[in-house]
Amino acid sequence: MKTQPQQETIDSPTPHTIKHFPPGITFKHPWRTYQQRVLDQLKFHLHDNHLHIIAPPGSGKTVLGLEVVLRLNKPVLILAPTLAIRNQWIQRFCELFLQTEVTPEWISRDIRRPGLMTVITYQGLHAACNNLPQHEQTDEDDVNEEDEIADECVGATPKNNGQLEAIANLLKQQGTDTIVADEAHHLKNEWWHTLHRLKALLTPTIVGLTATPPYDVSVAEWMRYSELNGPVDAEITIPELVRAGDLCPHQDHVYFTEPTPDENHRIMTFRTDMDRLLSEIIQDPVLEQAMQSHPAWLRPIEELNWIYNNLEIFAAILVFLHAKGVLIPPTHLDIIGDKDHPIPPMDHLWCQRLLTYYIYQEKTHFTAFDTHRQHLENKLKHHGAIDKKQIDFCFSKRLAGVLNTSISKLRGIERIVAFEHQQMGAQLRMVILTDYIRKEAWVNAAENNAPINKLGVLPIFELLRRQSGQTLKLGILTGSLIVIPRTALEALAHEAQRSGIAAIGHTPVPFDHHYVTIDESDRLRHDMVGLVTRLFEQGEIEVLVGTKSLLGEGWDAPAINALVMASYVGSFVLSNQMRGRAIRTQPGNAGKTANIWHLVCLDNTSADGGNDLELLKRRFRGFTGPCYHSGASIENGIGRLNLPEKIGHINGSQHNAQTLEQAANRPALAQKWNQALANGVRLIDEITFPEAIRRNSTRRKVFYTRRTIATLMFELIMAGMVFLKDMLIKMGTHTQRIDSLKDFFTWMSVAGTIGLVYFGRQTYVSLKYYLKYRDIAADIGRIAQALLHTLAEAGLLQTPVAELKAETGTDLYGSLTCHLKGGTSYDESLFINAIGEIVSPINNPRYVIIRKHQFMGIKTQIDFHAVPEVLGKNKRTADIFLKHWKKQVGATEMVFTKYYQGRKQLIHARMHAFANQFENASIRKNIWR
Repeated sequence: MKTQPQQETIDSPTPHTIKHFPPGITFKHPWRTYQQRVLDQLKFHLHDNHLHIIAPPGSGKTVLGLEVVLRLNKPVLILAPTLAIRNQWIQRFCELFLQTEVTPEWISRDIRRPGLMTVITYQGLHAACNNLPQHEQTDEDDVNEEDEIADECVGATPKNNGQLEAIANLLKQQGTDTIVADEAHHLKNEWWHTLHRLKALLTPTIVGLTATPPYDVSVAEWMRYSELNGPVDAEITIPELVRAGDLCPHQDHVYFTEPTPDENHRIMTFRTDMDRLLSEIIQDPVLEQAMQSHPAWLRPIEELNWIYNNLEIFAAILVFLHAKGVLIPPTHLDIIGDKDHPIPPMDHLWCQRLLTYYIYQEKTHFTAFDTHRQHLENKLKHHGAIDKKQIDFCFSKRLAGVLNTSISKLRGIERIVAFEHQQMGAQLRMVILTDYIRKEAWVNAAENNAPINKLGVLPIFELLRRQSGQTLKLGILTGSLIVIPRTALEALAHEAQRSGIAAIGHTPVPFDHHYVTIDESDRLRHDMVGLVTRLFEQGEIEVLVGTKSLLGEGWDAPAINALVMASYVGSFVLSNQMRGRAIRTQPGNAGKTANIWHLVCLDNTSADGGNDLELLKRRFRGFTGPCYHSGASIENGIGRLNLPEKIGHINGSQHNAQTLEQAANRPALAQKWNQALANGVRLIDEITFPEAIRRNSTRRKVFYTRRTIATLMFELIMAGMVFLKDMLIKMGTHTQRIDSLKDFFTWMSVAGTIGLVYFGRQTYVSLKYYLKYRDIAADIGRIAQALLHTLAEAGLLQTPVAELKAETGTDLYGSLTCHLKGGTSYDESLFINAIGEIVSPINNPRYVIIRKHQFMGIKTQIDFHAVPEVLGKNKRTADIFLKHWKKQVGATEMVFTKYYQGRKQLIHARMHAFANQFENASIRKNIWR
């Protein structure tokens, strides 16, 4: 039976007596420009007892934080997200400030025994405040991808903070007056509570440092983050640091693979299984009986309040019953806003909504069907359509796992490594990051002929070892396994001696005497990371394979010039940290550039390319770099790679060949950065109305627009002219068949009929939209002004409104753009979030604005927009918005949607708003301008 670790108790140990840093501690290098600027303005920044700095990996946040701590000159608590980063703080302080490798006794790693400088993880703080055993996760093979933070609490996580006051008293005795919160976006909810309570008890100066602020979270989460760190005092972006020479020119590249025949069979089987499952559910007589027993179906007028608060569920019930052949009464259709609106077919999405409500959400009406509900839940689980009470017929962990860990990626890695080695030769310094070690791939035999059928550290190493022979110097660096070339042993011994390590044991790899494993030792484990890193920097290792949890954060090796992200971490935070390993400049190598490779296994059964590609798109929201599709532009998002619109049907081999060609021209990459940087001064957050607005393929008509509805009509006319030209050319090739004027008119009639059929519906839809809606391009500038003045009057901006400007314009492709000029990063993010809500499809806002306009004095054009959440939280701020809207935009009215009549208006708005005709009415971007 496994015993639980002994919990520590707080016995009020005597704090260290040192209350101030010894004199003479200084940073041994010159300060970078932005670091000096922050330090020069430190007194101003700290007027509110907060210093909040945002800067990307490699920009020197850690040393800046340490210098601030020294200048404050009081006991400090430094909180880090992982063990590696915790250790990095201590290493950097000793190396760059104390200029020693010996850690002084007044630096503590235990909050129960605080020192002048106490450096712990957030998890360590939470564990101590709840009297939990301190168990901090290291680099192990079975890391859970859903727990993307390296430190995890064991067992249940109490929230009572029973030892919080005892911990706070210890820190007060020590005189701790400063808290450094490094990458505080890593905190889980329970950890937030602990830290906020500690902050309230100590009232310290907070120094907040982050590379990736959580701009993509809800308003509530952002406010929580800002409450801890205070307003942003300085933000440094990647383009600025490349321009300053602190980061190197770099580019992201996507390498596509396709599932193996076996993997493709599993995908097809899943799709077929889901289709069959949907058909069985539609035919389920008990489910039909359950839905017809629901009060909303039986007595809709009496249940209007429930219906309007659960419209999608009610609609799903109607869609299901309609699919069963049940006649839907006009009363039911009238309630949802339009009795003439056709009922859509029962598809996977409607089924997901219906079953989620039936199985998990409804607690009262279906008690008579509990046995059936349980049976249906088990059936869905068996087919892989449920994960953690989430029903999904299009995606499952089973399907995602096939794509994410496809062994086709191994061949992709092999091709990329061979390509980069061919280009760089002995100068190659490549790191391959993946999720698992896969220890089962190791064999204790003279030959290793085991099949390579999983993605992981050992399979990647073994594949490259077999293919490269002795032409490539390979290495493995994980928390539990280290492999280096035998030729590197002499250099390792030399580096160990320099670090005061007497001897390091090693064992030959049984199946290849050219490699050795380093004998494991708890005492040396931490030192070995640094030693192997030095071997890599010196070229004793050219390709280093490791796990993301060890090398993804807190690990520094500026020599990296190629990174392969063979990991399916998709979070905005961790993927940016992993990528940040490669983009640092290397002392003595002014011409360094870096290629960052992303592997994607395409799902050919999915029109959008599948889950693996969707994960990549999520990653790229946090990646900024040069665009392929323009000569001099820097943006975020996957669109900058110039991938085809219908990416699900891409020719992977052709794309890969083009990508390799581009990646080979590293001098052109540096030139591209220089040209783009010369075209702007800073990275701005803006909203873009894309040149191609796509519809939901099952419900709406496709059409394209560059800026406005008017240009849509122009493009259709041009398309018609091109069609007519093509028809005339075709006629010209068959002139011998035209013997009379009658034949000519026959040809023209056929062409006209085809053109009318082909373009007639598109033209009709375009004209309908043109007459029905006021063009958003005509009003977006005024809407932006109304929003800006509302945010200012509501006291939500950090910058005086006189210093701000809401700018609108067009980009290189004619797309309408809008951004805030002159504000802080928080102001920009708040403004863009709000304008995005206004122009995006209406979901469930508290207030809706009805925009009205008289077209040529004869027809009223009406459109609907959501009042942004940050303004719709209360009537006061909503009324301020209404006031400025009327002043800037014109005639309008505002509807409160949380009562009966308002719910009807909301339903009408959701069905008829122009933005709701599209999936992507707007796109948020970061662009260098």
